[in-house]
Amino acid sequence: MRIVIAGGSGFIGQKLTDTLVQEGHEIVILSRKKKNSSGQISYIQWLEKGTAPEKEIKLADAFINLAGVSINAGRWNSAHRKQIYHSRMKATDEIIRIISALPKKPSVYINASAIGIYPPSLTSVYTEDTFEPANDFLGKTVYDWEAKAKQVESLEIRAVLMRFGVVLGKKEGALPLMVLPYRLFAGGTVGSGEQWVSWVHVADVVRSIAFVIKNDRIFGPVNVTAPSPVKMKEFGRTIGSILHRPHWLPVPSIAMKLLLGQKSKLVLEGQHVIPKVLLEEGFNFNFSSLDSALVDLLKIQ
Repeated sequence: MRIVIAGGSGFIGQKLTDTLVQEGHEIVILSRKKKNSSGQISYIQWLEKGTAPEKEIKLADAFINLAGVSINAGRWNSAHRKQIYHSRMKATDEIIRIISALPKKPSVYINASAIGIYPPSLTSVYTEDTFEPANDFLGKTVYDWEAKAKQVESLEIRAVLMRFGVVLGKKEGALPLMVLPYRLFAGGTVGSGEQWVSWVHVADVVRSIAFVIKNDRIFGPVNVTAPSPVKMKEFGRTIGSILHRPHWLPVPSIAMKLLLGQKSKLVLEGQHVIPKVLLEEGFNFNFSSLDSALVDLLKIQ
């Protein structure tokens, strides 16, 4: 297949590109910077004045949108919140414009999303059937992002909204910061410890995207989380156990709020999310338990 990826140089995008190339696909990465093509990977400039990516793309079987300013970088001040929101809206608008201009449309459009659309809760269990968007910054951002992405359906294209949970990777994503206190022998429960962490190994994220591309029965929201979410206190204890470090120094909620501001919501609040669609369609997680995921990710660090 010929697959176009926006955000192909990011944490998930790099690993996804590697996997799709290994499967024999031709990858086109939309990039703000001019880059030289190599082998099965080509780069096309976009989101810069005078660029018209559709003229170079010409043909694509699938589009994947992973573009957007990271929610993990910097404090969530007013300027950064605007960047997070508008970067997603702008990229999605441009992708829909590009697809509309292609003489032959792709069969599927996959748009990154997030479980932040679900309200934080200690008791609720969320699946793709839940329609109760959170009334906060992340909830509004994800809701508006998905609404914009669904506009591609008017072109009779299958649209998939992949709601990523807390993605765990060796050197990127949330895990390195979560692990650091334990490496310094200062690990402990963050906040109440009762908040849910709906995590997923980055390898399973990549595999799920490839799975969805091929499975034309899947459309609409898809939760990309391991089937066994845990509470924050269990997450910390598991890190400590695998690294042979104590889990003893609590981190009060007030300390996290002072340190991270509004972004502290990412660690002090959580959702219990189940990947109902993927499980019903027969997707097998390579890392379905937190212990297996952390053993894999922490073994060479």
